[in-house]
Amino acid sequence: MNSSRIALVTGANQGLGRALVEGLAARMDPDDLVLLTGRDHQRVTDAAREVAQLPGTRARVQGRVLDVTDTDAISRLAEDLRARYGGVDVVVSNAVARVLPEESQAERADEFIDVSNTATHAILRSFGPVLRPGGRLIVVASSLGTLGHLDPRLHHLFDSASLDQVEYAVESWRGAVHNRTAREAGWPIWLNVPSKVAQVAAVRAVAAERRAHDLATGTLIAAVCPGMVDTATSRPWFSDYSQAQSPARAAGAVLDLILAEPVDPALYGELVRFGKALPWHDGTPLVEQDRLVTP
Repeated sequence: MNSSRIALVTGANQGLGRALVEGLAARMDPDDLVLLTGRDHQRVTDAAREVAQLPGTRARVQGRVLDVTDTDAISRLAEDLRARYGGVDVVVSNAVARVLPEESQAERADEFIDVSNTATHAILRSFGPVLRPGGRLIVVASSLGTLGHLDPRLHHLFDSASLDQVEYAVESWRGAVHNRTAREAGWPIWLNVPSKVAQVAAVRAVAAERRAHDLATGTLIAAVCPGMVDTATSRPWFSDYSQAQSPARAAGAVLDLILAEPVDPALYGELVRFGKALPWHDGTPLVEQDRLVTP
């Protein structure tokens, strides 16, 4: 990576995103800059100040307001970082919309898809071109992001798809939810499954186009599964949290991937969990999850 690096984390006011900012700020150098982003100005300002004052912080930490559902704002921030610094070295797309088990998945679909998928596509499109040689572009997904978790009827929408095709599939899914035809088409009620598969498919699409050049320059694009993390977003969904990690612990493996040198070609463009790539075609449809949520 470059001697003076720029890192950016979305959804970083709390939880895993906040822990990733803290970890980057502790592991990077004093001349480096870590940008903590979120959509609420006061929360971003407070969080950035708190991280900057932690005893282990070495790098500079600044807050930036970024609403990831505003794709124009994502593009403007990427161009601003190109103009100011010549690009960016670490981008972690981490933002997620919180949905509770008792809430209607269909009613929350637009917000969930906009935050998790439309934003992921925009980050890949806007920050890919400004990622400096040796950089890292990481999308936080989950183990549910492997293709096998979807009904086989839907596999062709995401397997070996381009980013445009992934975007089309996501919008088709959104339309099916609104038209109440999602179940008959094979889409699960639980939004998290198709959303995570689409995130990983988007990463794979961009990585397929850049692989040779990126590996030659030590650059990594990948999706990552941090494992079960004890956060306000995930806690309502599980009755047994005995194996859950704290955000700080979960951030450790992600940070190891981001800061590892050299890049492992086996991890490039893949969904990575604890340093190992998860096979894209693994998994089975999670039929039982439909019983946990309301349509």
